Amino acid sequence: MKFVTHLKKSRIIINLLFGLTTVWGQEANNKIQPPDSPFILEKNANGPTLGYSPKSGVKILTIDGLKFKDLNKDGKLDVYEDWRIDPKVRAKDLASKMTIEQIAGLMLYSSHQPVPAADINDEQKKFLKNDNLRHILVTKVKNAETAARWSNNIQAYVEGLGMGIPANNSSDPRNKAASNAEFDAGAGGEISIWPDGLAMAATFDPDIVKNFATIAAKEYRALGITTALSPQADLGTEPRWYRIHMTFGENPLLDADMTKAYIDGFQTSFAKDEIKDGWGYKSVNAMVKHWPGGSPVESGRDAHWAYGKFAVYPGNNFATQIYPFTEGAFKLEGKTRQASAVMPYYTVSFDCDPSGQNVGNSFSKYIITDLLRNKYNYDGVVCTDWIITHNEGSRPDITAGKPWGVEKLSEAERHYKALMAGVDQFGGNNDIKPVLEAYQIGVKEHGEEFMRARFESSAVRLLLNIFRLGLFENPYLEPEESRKIVGNPEFMKAGYDALVKSVIMLKNKNNVMPVSKDKVVYVPKIYYPAVKDVWSGQLSQPRFDYPVDLQILKKYYRVTDDPSKADFAIVFVTSPYSADGGYDYKDRKSGGNGYVPITLQYSTYIATDAREHSIAAGDPVIDPLITNRSYKGKSVTASNTMDLRSILDTKEMMKDKPVIVVVKASKPMVMGEFESAIEGLIVHFGALDQTAFDIISGKYEPSGLLPVQMPANMSTVEKQMEDAPFDMECYKDSDGNSYDFGFGLNWKGVIKDSRNAKYNTTNKMK
Repeated sequence: MKFVTHLKKSRIIINLLFGLTTVWGQEANNKIQPPDSPFILEKNANGPTLGYSPKSGVKILTIDGLKFKDLNKDGKLDVYEDWRIDPKVRAKDLASKMTIEQIAGLMLYSSHQPVPAADINDEQKKFLKNDNLRHILVTKVKNAETAARWSNNIQAYVEGLGMGIPANNSSDPRNKAASNAEFDAGAGGEISIWPDGLAMAATFDPDIVKNFATIAAKEYRALGITTALSPQADLGTEPRWYRIHMTFGENPLLDADMTKAYIDGFQTSFAKDEIKDGWGYKSVNAMVKHWPGGSPVESGRDAHWAYGKFAVYPGNNFATQIYPFTEGAFKLEGKTRQASAVMPYYTVSFDCDPSGQNVGNSFSKYIITDLLRNKYNYDGVVCTDWIITHNEGSRPDITAGKPWGVEKLSEAERHYKALMAGVDQFGGNNDIKPVLEAYQIGVKEHGEEFMRARFESSAVRLLLNIFRLGLFENPYLEPEESRKIVGNPEFMKAGYDALVKSVIMLKNKNNVMPVSKDKVVYVPKIYYPAVKDVWSGQLSQPRFDYPVDLQILKKYYRVTDDPSKADFAIVFVTSPYSADGGYDYKDRKSGGNGYVPITLQYSTYIATDAREHSIAAGDPVIDPLITNRSYKGKSVTASNTMDLRSILDTKEMMKDKPVIVVVKASKPMVMGEFESAIEGLIVHFGALDQTAFDIISGKYEPSGLLPVQMPANMSTVEKQMEDAPFDMECYKDSDGNSYDFGFGLNWKGVIKDSRNAKYNTTNKMK
């Protein structure tokens, strides 16, 4: 027993010394190695704890009683290895020591990498060693513990290569879940679940965003993720754009404030965690996207495909589109001052360049150097969106490379053009060869000294984002601690509270809600049509199924499948969507131009008010003869048109008993097809179904506000300008309420509070 007591005391002492929750064997000189771990931790008496792999060849140098990692294994302390020195000075020193091949590898950002196991695979070893890649995009992970072990193995591997530069792992937004997931206040989850994009914007509360980002940063760091490929600061002015649901809405001021809060929360470390200027061991780089705004794509067609490559500005609102960047992402309230990285969008900002060039934003010297770098003084990393240097597909609707405006250049020439435009890094490129070819093109044109300096300037920016997070000192994680952090009950509860606040009540006729829990509810099954996946091209299987988890619903109400026995009904639908995205290859094959409308209503829509002639057109490789992308007079029907039938049929079956419709929306939508027939209407832009149950039952009071306008009809959608906020006629419901930006109901009626006053359709920008 005495031995056990002493052992417990030893563990407590080690925990206090090293801030760990799991105890590892302690060695002499404050050196510890976790069991079955690829790394050793070594404590500095007056400095950071150092983590290194015993297999990497890295040794510890002791100078004046302080310890440093000899990352390049030359037996002496280099400036970049000295943690006492300013991170930017360290970055410049390391950049000056790197070969062109090493810098070229630093310019690569990997293709999507799932993490199903802790081991690193052969592909990853290849691009880490042969291509010198150090920036990895992580997608799906098995769990937090596996992610931590995989990250440790990655870091141990690269530590033994070259200059010992750590990996900078990144992720697209992770804190989302399927709508039918269940929140349990007493349990944790894979990761905390929060509103995203329009859902977060619907709270109209930047403090919620900042709280989310602070928590998400802790979870990211516990997963080994040190760069967030977010936020999406694009101003949501084009209602048909399929990525509008990822934006913070169409108000520039709200968007800027949300963007600012998001980046401050992710990037800022405090107190003992701070290294310098707000950066530190709890910081996560934020890569804000998509400069100079991806929303104003003509007629809503997205630039991931050739059919949507052009952004247009019929209202001359370029300055409005960039406002969330210049007044949000680049003017933070926190000490880190600005987003550490920027991602331009794929689009060609049509006719914006005074020189007359119409090329994708990452290829435009005007967009990157003249505006972003020089006019707005941005000196962080500029990383292209994914695979812009690859070749496009054989058809405008085929997912492939996105070299918009430079289709006829070679891959190496595209890399060179982007470098000369001011880009630092190439998203989705694991291959070093075209970057080295681009270097040689530059040497022939400008000389070796010029190109060496050009590469070093990018290397400094890229390295700085690694240095100021403390990764050179210790990139390693304790997997058990990661498991405890990610998705813990406290974080899950905070996320759920935010989700509830993102839900919007638009109609509550005769105060039909809240509905007491002793009632019987009818929920109709929904028809899910076969839909082609835009990425894989595969067709889903059609099905007829319940849209919610009935087991969760039964915790709130008694459920029946007989409408005559129900007290009320809830119909769960999704907003109307066009599976073809605005281009139909069958139309092209039959002699048309291929372009078709994108609808925001369920029933068939004929585009009588579309433009006679498109603003932009042209694909020099695929459709060189198509000079007009207009779809005027063509028709389209929403893929989920049966959702409308479900609403109307349910109302007919329920007769005079109340019907509540819950819409999971990904875009603005036309409500006039069904609103007058129902009693209650709830909209959310990505929340758990459970949040709707909590509001309908009265557990919570609705507080969300519309972050976008809801159009009166498709005519106003066609007539609005892609780059202009608040320029649609809004739908007015049967109760006389206008579904304008900022509208929402609570139990007392129309919400009028400080949020409406601060963020409204007239107070667009400061």
